[in-house]
Amino acid sequence: MLRTIKIASRKSQLALVQTYWVQAELQKHFPDRTFEIETMSTQGDKILDVPLAKIGDKGLFTKELEVKMLDNTADIAVHSLKDLPTNLPEGLVLGCITERENPADALVVNAKNQQYQLETLPAGSVVGTSSLRRLAQLRHHYPHLVFKDVRGNVITRLEKLDSGDYDALILAAAGLGRLDLGNRIHQLIPPEISLHAVGQGALGIECRIDDQEVLEVLKSLEHPATAARCIAERSFLRALEGGCQVPIGVNTLVEGDQLTLTGMVATLDGQTLIKNQVTGAVTAPEQLGKDLAVALCEQGARTILDEIFEMVGRDGLRQVLQQQTE
Repeated sequence: MLRTIKIASRKSQLALVQTYWVQAELQKHFPDRTFEIETMSTQGDKILDVPLAKIGDKGLFTKELEVKMLDNTADIAVHSLKDLPTNLPEGLVLGCITERENPADALVVNAKNQQYQLETLPAGSVVGTSSLRRLAQLRHHYPHLVFKDVRGNVITRLEKLDSGDYDALILAAAGLGRLDLGNRIHQLIPPEISLHAVGQGALGIECRIDDQEVLEVLKSLEHPATAARCIAERSFLRALEGGCQVPIGVNTLVEGDQLTLTGMVATLDGQTLIKNQVTGAVTAPEQLGKDLAVALCEQGARTILDEIFEMVGRDGLRQVLQQQTE
């Protein structure tokens, strides 16, 4: 008999939508196999009253799933790729990157603000975001707006918006689309204003590095163009030693056999923002990411990041970022 493949997933609504999609796609390719889903709550799902920047890094949403694979009680884990650290635990590997949805950030407004775009929101408008990357870029371009942290799943955030706690939210367009909430997207924010998170819009499927049977199965969902883009982005982030709570943004484009990678690093207050771009062979995404990191470091990115890491090391993440996310 063919082995049952066990899929680990977070319990959040978006995570389940993504995991059920992966299960269905795998079932199409392998109708004789059984794919079982096991759900669990991660630390990041349980702590909803504290800004993400104050409680840790990307591993908040992945560690429990990885433990399941390492102790052989699960075979694969489905992640929003933007949540997956660039350095994986020993014994695990990114086995597949699926075709990317629109990676852009999106503006969502409540009923009383339908007449506004991001650039026309009145001074003092309260914009909700839990991302320091978005916060830094939007502060850089729109210093007259007020930014306030927002936690909870997408539905909870939208309820807070519609009740008047916020004038607008910044959310990932891909997540809204997967939840059939694309009608709430009021404006797609152009990359000139907000470069997206590394891996945003793509799913990453993690598995054991020595599980050749599962790796062969996962090949059926690999999307080469998306994989090249995301590998370049993750290489860039890894070279800068940045986590999801550091203001680092990217954008990628594949045209023929060429891959263009744009990257950004900003200070926590958004006052300093540096950006650069590299283009090269789509077959060498790892090197492109490293090249862009070097170029940005020559422009001062390393100084910005060292200052952030020094503050965190001296005072702790919670204290350093207190005023950034309130």
